[in-house]
Amino acid sequence: MRRNIILAYVLPALALAGLVAGVVYASRASAPPAPVPPVADPAAPPYERYISGSGIVEAASRDVGVATPTSGVIVEIPVTVGDAVKKGDVLFRLDDRERKAALAQQKAALAVARAGVAEARVALEKARADAARVRSLRDGRAVSAEEAAQRGYAEDAARTALASASADAAQAEAAARAIEVDLDRLCVRAPMDATVLQMNVSEGEYATAGVLSTPLVMLGDVSRLHVRVDIDENIAWRYRAGMPATVFLRGNRDFSAPLRFVRVEPYVLPKTSLTGDTTERVDIRVLQVLYAFDAKDMPAYVGQQVDVYFDDTGHGTAAGGTVPRANGEQAEKAGRGLAGQSGQTVPASQTVSVPLQAKDGQFPEVVVPLRDAGARAIRTKTATGRGVRG
Repeated sequence: MRRNIILAYVLPALALAGLVAGVVYASRASAPPAPVPPVADPAAPPYERYISGSGIVEAASRDVGVATPTSGVIVEIPVTVGDAVKKGDVLFRLDDRERKAALAQQKAALAVARAGVAEARVALEKARADAARVRSLRDGRAVSAEEAAQRGYAEDAARTALASASADAAQAEAAARAIEVDLDRLCVRAPMDATVLQMNVSEGEYATAGVLSTPLVMLGDVSRLHVRVDIDENIAWRYRAGMPATVFLRGNRDFSAPLRFVRVEPYVLPKTSLTGDTTERVDIRVLQVLYAFDAKDMPAYVGQQVDVYFDDTGHGTAAGGTVPRANGEQAEKAGRGLAGQSGQTVPASQTVSVPLQAKDGQFPEVVVPLRDAGARAIRTKTATGRGVRG
């Protein structure tokens, strides 16, 4: 009887409970995760119409990586991170004992060479006096002609010996100066007035000469700060040099500052990922513009990321359209349209697309003038439906 009750009621109840538990678990596992709130609210654009870009704070002098011209062991570092240095101040010294020993040896050789010059000068004076004495004799029979000629030859030989000794002394002096230059190169100095931003070496470490992925010392003039802004090439045509701009500090939108235009670098380049690896590139091309701001207006550090908004209020967008058929004047006007509205120019290396209308299955040929920023001459390339030739 009990067995029949278990088979009839308990087992179906357990199966139903397992099914319900499985459905609940599956629904929870497939549910999308709850959105993670941002660490800080993003900044609100301060303009009615705007374009934006991400930027990075850098020193007005740019970040200067200091290297050593020769490899060696570091024996002294008289500065530390955050120190203000003047041009010519010592940043670090390499082991110079070997070069100092070579300099002492070369100075000894120089002293010997200078002694040889003095000796040759005395010999020349003696030979010159002997020759003059023979020439001063009134009676030519007092000295044979052969002896008189020998006195003259001796004077010439002494003059040549003095010239040779002087050359040896000059060579020894030049070698000593070369060693002194090598010694000075072992003392790495600041190339400008700046602040020490990074010190990536320690006393006792071996410093390698050449360009390194991580510079030994990083310097920068932080008395003035710049912002290098990356503007996506898809909206770069909307940017005009000198547009008003505002920078916002990432992490706290309450920190902002007005920007002053510095320059445009009119070469659209692949964007570098901000991971510290300068060789890492992503499939985005950007136009870089440089603005400046006062450090007192916004607390920021060199290398910090920021958001920048440019005021585009009151400016319309460029109208799209197709490029007319190849026809000298019309094609040139179309090229000027590609170069930009209101006198703007397309930055060098920016990619452009030209929509063409097919007629009877054939694409008409058009001539698209391409003009780099700042270029006076207009270069043309012929475009067809299959590609570009020129």
